[in-house]
Amino acid sequence: MLIGVPKEIKNNEFRVGMTPSSVREAIAHGHSVLVETKAGAGIGCADDDYRATGAAVADTAEEIFAKAEMIVKVKEPQAVERKMLRPGQILFTYLHLAPDPAQTRDLVDSGAVCIAYETVTDPQGGLPLLAPMSQVAGRMSIQAGANCLERENGGKGILLGGVPGVAPAEVVVIGGGVVGENAIYMALGMAAHVTVLDRNIDVLRQLTVRFGPALTTVYSTKGAVEEHVLKADLVIGGVLVPGAEAPKLITAEMIGRMEPGTVLVDVAIDQGGCFETSRATTHAEPTYVVDGVVHYCVANMPGAVPRTSTLALNNVTLPYTLALADKGYRQALADSPHFLDGLNVIEGKVTYEAVAKDLGYDFTDPAKAITA
Repeated sequence: MLIGVPKEIKNNEFRVGMTPSSVREAIAHGHSVLVETKAGAGIGCADDDYRATGAAVADTAEEIFAKAEMIVKVKEPQAVERKMLRPGQILFTYLHLAPDPAQTRDLVDSGAVCIAYETVTDPQGGLPLLAPMSQVAGRMSIQAGANCLERENGGKGILLGGVPGVAPAEVVVIGGGVVGENAIYMALGMAAHVTVLDRNIDVLRQLTVRFGPALTTVYSTKGAVEEHVLKADLVIGGVLVPGAEAPKLITAEMIGRMEPGTVLVDVAIDQGGCFETSRATTHAEPTYVVDGVVHYCVANMPGAVPRTSTLALNNVTLPYTLALADKGYRQALADSPHFLDGLNVIEGKVTYEAVAKDLGYDFTDPAKAITA
């Protein structure tokens, strides 16, 4: 199979779909790889690093999309990229379709086979291709939040960990999944006072076992969310409903009652955000203020640390990329119901139920779609 790796073009996105090491593995499996020039520059990999593995280097994305049987990316295809997709071509990347009707419509119209990293599952019910980026984003959320709390950035002027004789910041983490756990790890490491809210008692038990009495765990209800976010200095939104739009857990009315300089970091923004006042921002302009409250809603947070993020992502995506190339998408997906969960759109049909429900499409069973 000819695999294409275009350069990412989303605002301030420096990751790349395949590292030279991953390309070398694909070529060892008998496949060809075509990489767009400077695709790996953001992680410190030159065109010659890819050529050394046996890959060919293309001058333009148009050449990649025109020739490749499978496109491997990081972020969702931008409008100009979606126009270059063709029927039967495999697209393997993050998609986050539920809050993005324009992208969904274009992918449906393209006739391409669109497999989303973020909805591939594992036997334990986890999201193995989303997890490493959630780890990165969770850890970065505390770095970003600490920076935003500085007075010159609109915050309260609070040092996250305080100093002897001065109380630390109050950090509230909504959602105790991968994002939340990593945010807690960083916030406690910086000596903040941390409270986590989640609706799963088992998750709260596991977090208590890991972090001990330094962490306050609270069962999440509307009343509990309101009580704790209103006295927070920094709120991390880490709620995820796989494949679906994130629920709005913090209302505009609640934000209007927060202290000026409070900081909200919405890690769920890729799925529409979990704060009612959230809208996607970029690394170029990461924040905005509503009612005196600083909102950090960057939709590709791990793109700020592209080398770490790309290496972590390739560690988990490579086996799936090789399966698609070795077997073809129909056999690779048929062999694994968990990989099949990643199929969101195929040949004009929406095959992920939450996306179909949120955006008003007819749902097609993915198992039937790959055998049609």
